[in-house]
Amino acid sequence: RPMFDVFKNRLELTGILTAVTALRVSEGRSVDVNGSDLPVMKDALGQPLIPGSSFKGALRSRLESFLRAIDLSLAVSPDVLVSREISQEVTRLKQQYKNDAELTVQLKNITDAASLVFGSPWQASKFQVRDLTVVNTTWFDQYQERNGVSIDRDTETAADGRLYDFQVVPAGVKFHFRAVVENAEDWELGLISIGMHQFETEQIPIGGAVSRGLGVVKLEDLTWKWFNACDEGKTQPNPEKVKNYLRNMLSNQDPSYEEIAHYRDNWGDALIKKLPELMKEDTHILARTSA
Repeated sequence: RPMFDVFKNRLELTGILTAVTALRVSEGRSVDVNGSDLPVMKDALGQPLIPGSSFKGALRSRLESFLRAIDLSLAVSPDVLVSREISQEVTRLKQQYKNDAELTVQLKNITDAASLVFGSPWQASKFQVRDLTVVNTTWFDQYQERNGVSIDRDTETAADGRLYDFQVVPAGVKFHFRAVVENAEDWELGLISIGMHQFETEQIPIGGAVSRGLGVVKLEDLTWKWFNACDEGKTQPNPEKVKNYLRNMLSNQDPSYEEIAHYRDNWGDALIKKLPELMKEDTHILARTSA
């Protein structure tokens, strides 16, 4: 996509994600007759793993709920994104606009705010998160087994043959977190900043059985590294800044990052200012299909 053709900025986020309560990210029903009915996701060494998609999905879901509270067209449901009407509109635009730059502008006009950041069937995500691997010093090679039962809603008693067990990662286990955001606009960075704050304050659970109290996590020791290739008030990168960035990288020095506090305040203001512009009119295809 043209928006990724020119390197403009990069935000690196690193931290530790702690399981405040037991955590359950399922890999599906087990076929092991001696194992748990519902094991958790593990890496090749049998250690617990949180897929990056699980973190990103939980983050997107929370931010979409905020956006929909302002206007439904800011974050449409997944079924709308793959609906026939939207698919036909995307196809029409691709046939009409052969120039990539022009096509990108047109596709952006039919894309909701959440998808501009996190991606859609026709738009790449600007937020990339790695799988979260366990911090070895917090993991003692033990999972917990818990029992569950399906309830017959007619009799309000346990359904026959519906007793099962499921695996959880114990509370206190920590995971390495790393994410990268590239070529994001200020308002998009403001939205991501809100999401990070939600994880820092234990507001976004991860995994299954959250209604039972599982999946409470806390993002700690979050580090922000920001590089902006564009000068203040400019939209195109400064070649000298980019060359210096690459020079430091090739010499194994930490690339030149900027103080983040000033930018984060601006990002939040940019988000609030941008929201009215992102809302779609009632006649817009996204507003119609999300109503």
